[in-house]
Amino acid sequence: MLDLPTPLAVVCHDAGAANLVLAWLAADETRPRALMCGPAKHLWAERFGDAPTLDEIAQALDGAAALLSGTGWASDLEHEARREARARGLRSVAVIDHWVNYPQRFQRHGETVWPDEFWVTDEDALAEARRCFPEATIRLQPNLWLREQLARIAPPPAATRAPEVLYLLEPARDDWGRGTPGEFQALDYFIEECGTLGLGDATLVLRPHPSDPPGKYDAWLARHGSRACLDVSRSLAEAIGRCAWVAGMESNAMVVALAARRRVVCTLPPWAPPCRLPQRGLIHLKERIAR
Repeated sequence: MLDLPTPLAVVCHDAGAANLVLAWLAADETRPRALMCGPAKHLWAERFGDAPTLDEIAQALDGAAALLSGTGWASDLEHEARREARARGLRSVAVIDHWVNYPQRFQRHGETVWPDEFWVTDEDALAEARRCFPEATIRLQPNLWLREQLARIAPPPAATRAPEVLYLLEPARDDWGRGTPGEFQALDYFIEECGTLGLGDATLVLRPHPSDPPGKYDAWLARHGSRACLDVSRSLAEAIGRCAWVAGMESNAMVVALAARRRVVCTLPPWAPPCRLPQRGLIHLKERIAR
């Protein structure tokens, strides 16, 4: 299915692209020369158990015929792998897993390194990739990971008088000029204003982002007592399956919840930049309050 020459080197760090790539590898029964770091290493172990992985870019690329890489922001690993693949004359394919910051994904320290092909998994991403990379080769691939998630998510539960709201956390990487990380501003904004959605008595269940360090939200949770708790679900599908309402800023997981027919709320406050998710059906809290 991957239609790439083998042996195939696969290099991933962030969870978004890793989820897509590992689903393709599982369906294709391909066992590549894999370098998995950060959140991707945990995802590899979840799917493939103790199947071996490599430790360095050179090990992954030695003897490989092509490179398949993620495009995360939390590491230079994938960028360095693409640069080395270019130097070796290897075919390079990069997987874009979201809908924002496309050019910046391929820039590090003033250097831009494009792959030979860009892969995306939906029509919105395809349109954005064509806008950003008009002369590039861009391929639309099936989102097998999303299909897996939807198959595992229970039907939406009935709304209750005091429902749970699953809050999908993610780093904002900006304080919007207010001196507090944006993710905490959005979280505070939601808990203060969610009554406008009829959720004033709801319990907020926080699901940290794969890149969040342990304990990041402990102090916030301590301040809010019984109003909020940390999610203990074993998977994203299980977490979404418990709730009729899901909230967050711009997380890819919000799109999964939307596809699973949940009511999904964007919590970006009025002073933050506009939400960049292109999907229809999102409820924008600041627009509800402005009415």
